[in-house]
Amino acid sequence: MSTLSVEMLAAAPAEPITSAGHAQLGIAVLVGIAVIVLLITRLKLHAFLSLTIGSLVLGAVAGAPLDKAIASFTTGLGATVAGVGVLIALGAILGKLLADSGGADQIVDTILAKAGPRSMPWAIVLIAGVIGLPLFFEVGIVLLIPVVLLVAKRGNHSLMRIGIPALAGLSVMHGLVPPHPGPLAAIDAIGANLGVTLALGVLIAVPTAVIAGPLFSRLAARWVDVMPPEKLIPQRPSAELERRPSFAVTVATVMLPVVLMLAKALVDIVVDDPEDHVQRVTDVIGSPLVALLAAVLVGLFTLGRAAGFGRDRLAVTVEKSLVPIAGILLIVGAGGGFKQTLIDVGVGRMILDFSKDWSVSALLLAWLIAVAIRLATGSATVATISAAGLVAPLAADMSTTHAALLVLAVGGGSLFFSHVNDAGFWMVKEYFGMDVGQTIKTWSLMETVISVVSLVFVLLLSLVL
Repeated sequence: MSTLSVEMLAAAPAEPITSAGHAQLGIAVLVGIAVIVLLITRLKLHAFLSLTIGSLVLGAVAGAPLDKAIASFTTGLGATVAGVGVLIALGAILGKLLADSGGADQIVDTILAKAGPRSMPWAIVLIAGVIGLPLFFEVGIVLLIPVVLLVAKRGNHSLMRIGIPALAGLSVMHGLVPPHPGPLAAIDAIGANLGVTLALGVLIAVPTAVIAGPLFSRLAARWVDVMPPEKLIPQRPSAELERRPSFAVTVATVMLPVVLMLAKALVDIVVDDPEDHVQRVTDVIGSPLVALLAAVLVGLFTLGRAAGFGRDRLAVTVEKSLVPIAGILLIVGAGGGFKQTLIDVGVGRMILDFSKDWSVSALLLAWLIAVAIRLATGSATVATISAAGLVAPLAADMSTTHAALLVLAVGGGSLFFSHVNDAGFWMVKEYFGMDVGQTIKTWSLMETVISVVSLVFVLLLSLVL
C-alpha cells in the first residue's frame, strides 16, 4: 500500500489557509457529505453515483475549478481501484470457491458435529469468523442462514441464541479485518501497514465477536422470541455435490493468505533490515496481492478439484464470482475519488490545523466521524471510506501500530447501529422473520455493541502499543 499521508500533505495547498478559508472548507465538507447522504437515503441513488456527484459538489463549494475537481476525483478513483480492486476480486474468487465446492459446509458440519447444546452459540460464532474471513458479509449471511435455521429448529434452540453469534462473527470480520473492502480501502487511504492492521484486527475481533455474539445473544433471546421461518430454509449449496474438500484442507486454504501476511508483518518487526534475504522473501510472499493470489491458485485444486470440478466448472465459478463485485469496486473507487477531492481542496491541512488544539483522541475522533456517516448513509463501506479520507492526515506522525489502530477505529465506527437505511437490516429482518422493532432490539443493538466494544479495545491497545 502506498504511503498516502505524504501524498496528502504534498497535495494540500502550499499557502496557509485563512480563517475564512477554513470556514469555506468546513461548509464544503458538510455540503458534500449532505449531498451524498440525501442522494443515497432520499433519492435511493446508487452509492457510486452519489459519491461522484458529492465529490464534484464538494470541489465546487470549496472554490476549486471544475476541471481540477474532476481531475482529483478521477485520480483518487484510479489510485484506489489500483490499490484494492485486485484484492477485492481475488477475495471474491476465493469466497466463491469456498461456497461452491462445499468447503464452507464442510467447516460448518465438522464443528457442529462436535458441539453440544450449551456450546452451540460458541461453535456458531467460530464458524462465522472462519467463513467470514474471505467472504463478503452478504454472501456469508446467505451461506450461514440455512445452518442457523436448521440448528435452531432441530436442536430446539432460540433463534436469537444461534443467529446473533453468526451475525456477530460475520459483521466483525466485515468491519475490522482485511481483505474486506472497507478495511482495505481505509488501509490504503491512511497509509497503514496491512499486516499490522490484520494482526491487530484479529486481536480485537475475537473478544468483540465473543461479547457481541454468544454473550449478547442471551439478552437478545430474552427480548425477542421468534421461530425459524419454515419457508426460508433453502437448499444448502453443496447438497447436490458427490464429494467436497476435507475440513483440514479447507481451513488451511482459507487461512493461507492470513498466515502469509502475518508472517511478513512479524518478520518486518523482528528483522527490520531491507537487505535481509528472509525479509525480502516474506515481503514478496506476504504482500496482499501475492498472498491472496496464492490462496486462489491453491484453492482451485484444494477446493475446486476436490469437489470434482473440471476446467469448465472452475472457469464458470471464477467468472460468476466477479460479477457481483462490480458495484462494490465502483463504490470503493468513488470513495477514493471523494477522499482525494477532500485532500486536494485542502481539507487535510484544515483538519491538521484544527486538531492541534483538540483534546479529543484522534482514534475517538475517527470513530465518531465514521459513526455519523454510517447513521446517515446506512453503508459501512461508504462510512469507512469517507471517514478514512477525512482523518488520514492525522496519521502522518503516527507510529505503524497507531496508524493501524486508526483504521480499526474507523472500521468499528462504520458498524454502529444499523437501521432502516441499511440493506443488511432488511436482510436480517426477512431471513429471521422479525418485525422492525424486533430487528432493532437484536441486530441493530448487536451492531452497536460491536462498534462500541471494538472502540474500547482500540483505545486500550493504544495505551500499551
